Amino acid sequence: MDIDYLIRVLDRENMPVIIKGYHTYLSYYGFEENSVYVMRQGIAKTSIIHPDGREFNLAYISGANIISLLKDEVSKYTSSPLNVRIESKEAAFFRVPRTRFWELVRDDPDLHAYVRDYYRQNLSYFMETLQAMTMNGKTGAVCFLLQRLAREFGQAAGKRGEIEIQFSITNEDIAGFCGISQRSSVNRILHGLKADGLIEIEGGRIIVLDLPGLKERVAMGAR
Repeated sequence: MDIDYLIRVLDRENMPVIIKGYHTYLSYYGFEENSVYVMRQGIAKTSIIHPDGREFNLAYISGANIISLLKDEVSKYTSSPLNVRIESKEAAFFRVPRTRFWELVRDDPDLHAYVRDYYRQNLSYFMETLQAMTMNGKTGAVCFLLQRLAREFGQAAGKRGEIEIQFSITNEDIAGFCGISQRSSVNRILHGLKADGLIEIEGGRIIVLDLPGLKERVAMGAR
């Protein structure tokens, strides 16, 4: 079963849909929350906050997708484990009361199986990300992020296999994904990748010119 089934269930239940604009927040890390959010369309960024106050980015999420199921299935309220910021012009979300969401899951074997797969797939995704970001050095981490974004959000942009990432990503956000404390370090890495003919930046968007070259840089960082 895929996300479309969950969307149909929420439509059938007449769950309210909210619209959020660019760079507004859907939820804040640590704040009390009584809803599960399921994105119907758009792009959002998830992140957590370090004890020292720094933001560490986890993932970009696009299209129809669960944003967070949260950790407590019983209580009406629980603390949000994530910051969720909108990265597209706008995004639409189902807002589902937490207790009602879990009632639907318990009563529907297909939904139960989907939620189980959701947790397993996300665990695998974040384990791969953690390994890449901690074992490949700064340049390798940035290259891993760019190749992932090209794969998940890329669109063909030329006759030579160029791939344009379909939204703007700032140096600050790249630093937040890659555990880099200074944006100036990200700037130097991007300039190096440009000089080597691996990427280009136009209108605030990154264009990957050589995807195999980025993958090679990731592998080099692991050695």
